[in-house]
Amino acid sequence: MRARRVMTGRRMAAMLGVAASAAVLAAGCGATDDGSGGARIVVTTPTLGALVGEMAGDDARVEVLMPNGADPHEYRPSARQVAALSDADLVVENGLGLEAGLVDAIDRAREDGVEVLTATDHVVLLRHSSDAEEAAGSPAEDDHAHGEAEDDHAHSEAEDDHAHEHPADDPHIWMDPIAMRDVVLALAPHLEELTGADVGARSAGLAERLEALDREVAVQLAGIPGGARTLVTGHESMGYFAQRYDLELIGSLVPSLSSQAQVSAANLAELRNRIEAEGVDAIFAETGTPESVARAIADETGARVVEIGTHTLPDDGSYFTFIRDIATEVDEALDPA
Repeated sequence: MRARRVMTGRRMAAMLGVAASAAVLAAGCGATDDGSGGARIVVTTPTLGALVGEMAGDDARVEVLMPNGADPHEYRPSARQVAALSDADLVVENGLGLEAGLVDAIDRAREDGVEVLTATDHVVLLRHSSDAEEAAGSPAEDDHAHGEAEDDHAHSEAEDDHAHEHPADDPHIWMDPIAMRDVVLALAPHLEELTGADVGARSAGLAERLEALDREVAVQLAGIPGGARTLVTGHESMGYFAQRYDLELIGSLVPSLSSQAQVSAANLAELRNRIEAEGVDAIFAETGTPESVARAIADETGARVVEIGTHTLPDDGSYFTFIRDIATEVDEALDPA
């Protein structure tokens, strides 16, 4: 499945960014409120949290709810985290149904008067090329192509219902540094109002660094030959990355914007044919990818499975290192020479 637009080196992170992002990553891995003063910001995902942490600096306390590497499509909060949302001064969420297990808790926090900034409200969105129900897998296609996959990728009835309701707009905006720049710029006035600090220079500097990161990655990936610029992924998580860097997403093992949708026998048969016809070398497996299905398709087509961390910050907790690592993984898989 392909996405269309609705509208039209390595590992060199600045020390401030590394320190701030590492602190945010630690918060997402179980750190608790130390009772210190200052505004409290709760962020849903580690990738958003890394940049919010850089923006906030010492002017606010930032807590990330999801553990690093968790699948946001299936994440469910603890009672403490639900309470943290209602106690926050500001909540920053991704939106577009990505945090399905947090929707009710965030709605309650909003009703309690907590300000909520939804990142996807501030970027140019990608629209899934097929209807949401087709993306989730129609009832006629709910049979899994492989018995092992059914065990590995089983879902409750409620999860399947959510998959069918998953919105057609793509929520995976963190795969595009320019989209994240727009989120940073949208966040700045909220932080200033919340903390009373002048974050204009900090916001502008971070935006410039994200633009520089985008240019760096574009140069790195420009050398991939035209016939090799194709992506096959676990689910449709790399649409923004593909669009930004002139790559083609030709299909996914789970033909949906949500990793929690069903594997479709018809989709896998079509995908096998495309992989073989276009000589695709790599299948990018990520958090939520049904491993047995990935291995089976790889064995049948001769493609290799490449693990890619689309939902996992690196050890330094930096968004900049995250994007550089993604770019390097794609570059090395598609252009190994």
